[in-house]
Amino acid sequence: MKSVFKVLCCIGLFVGLTPVASAAVQSMTGQISDSMCGASHAKMISAHPGAKMTAASCTLACVKAGAKFVFVSGGKVYNVSNQDFADLSKDAGRTVRLTGEFNGDNITVSKIAMRTAVKKT
Repeated sequence: MKSVFKVLCCIGLFVGLTPVASAAVQSMTGQISDSMCGASHAKMISAHPGAKMTAASCTLACVKAGAKFVFVSGGKVYNVSNQDFADLSKDAGRTVRLTGEFNGDNITVSKIAMRTAVKKT
């Protein structure tokens, strides 16, 4: 009888903690970048002074060369799981409001919105 109770308690504990370990849908503000440059395009841009590169053109060039899209927020780089999400290319190098399922260092993007500037009065 005690062993049945222990098994039921273990199952209950496991089921209760499962949502804590799963991915969480949330929104964050940050920049769409690439896995070669990560949080900063400065090194790549300075290496190509004649190209007049921007963060957007750098991101797209790196992805074309084999890098993956990443999302950078608060200095942390998140790997994008769904690389084929259409707005990644459109908003490359820009600061955006990204919504998705975060799971550790990975994110599955569900929505990207341009960050709007707040006007000071």
